[in-house]
Amino acid sequence: MASTTPQTGTITSREAEQVERANVSGKTPVVFIHGLWLLPSSWDRWAEVFEQAGYAAVTPSWPDDPETVEEARAHPEVLAGKKLGQIADHVAEVIHLLTKKPVVMGHSTGGLLAQMIADRGLSAATVAIDPGPFRGVLPLPVSALRSAAPVLTNPLNRNRAVTLTLDQFKYGWANALSDDEARQLYDSYHVAAPGIALMQMANANLNPRTEAKLDPANPSRGPLLIIDGEKDHTVPWAIANASYKR
Repeated sequence: MASTTPQTGTITSREAEQVERANVSGKTPVVFIHGLWLLPSSWDRWAEVFEQAGYAAVTPSWPDDPETVEEARAHPEVLAGKKLGQIADHVAEVIHLLTKKPVVMGHSTGGLLAQMIADRGLSAATVAIDPGPFRGVLPLPVSALRSAAPVLTNPLNRNRAVTLTLDQFKYGWANALSDDEARQLYDSYHVAAPGIALMQMANANLNPRTEAKLDPANPSRGPLLIIDGEKDHTVPWAIANASYKR
């Protein structure tokens, strides 16, 4: 059956197919937004769980990102230069094609992006898992700075896509896992990430025009659940708790 979902130049065929399936099903969509150093494939197991629970999973890409980990590793340069506002605009474009208002769930930088989408009134409910900080979130724990150091220590990374070493990945992402599982996750999911997006979050409190901002008092945002991993190095409890207080 041919797709009846209208497409634009930035919507991928995979995204259009997911939107079409969600609209035809009549189920509540759940839009999953990934964070830095990942692709939508990182949500595959979550999407399966939510599909089995009666929801329709939609996993948007970041604009112009490759579809596969293999392609992203072969051409890491195409991952550079993605700003938070640009990514949020693309996710919003996908959501506007849905016939039902979705639940939006994001992890890490995706957790910030999920809140930015909610701030636009596009989310029925929002879940932010270990969410990246926005303007007004002040704590900067040592572990978060160390996790971000591969990007932040070199100003030239603003225009680059940065790949983590296995040891950097283990510290920032897999510190609560065994070495074998950390290696498996690194080999399966890790790709380069745009340095500028991380810098936007890191500099949010220094730049009044930052894109890493939202209005926590916005009445159209809908309910929000913030979750944080107890041993998370990249987004420790202090950051998530400060976001909650805001």
